[in-house]
Amino acid sequence: MRTHPATPAEVDSWLTVLHQRGHLHRAQSGPDTSWIVQREQHDRPWTLHHPVLAMDWIADLVHEIQQQDPETSR
Repeated sequence: MRTHPATPAEVDSWLTVLHQRGHLHRAQSGPDTSWIVQREQHDRPWTLHHPVLAMDWIADLVHEIQQQDPETSR
């Protein structure tokens, strides 16, 4: 359980790491603390409109990655 709200810097950090490790095709900051993310090149882009919503989306993605490759959870 989180003890503090998600920050834009935290979202930026997570998206950068996920993009660098090849889990995201595209991740870029948008206006007013929003982010545009795209899982695969041919997927439709998603806009995440708030840091808390972005962290929820990131948590789901990390969970999915861990389910596909249990070694990543270590």
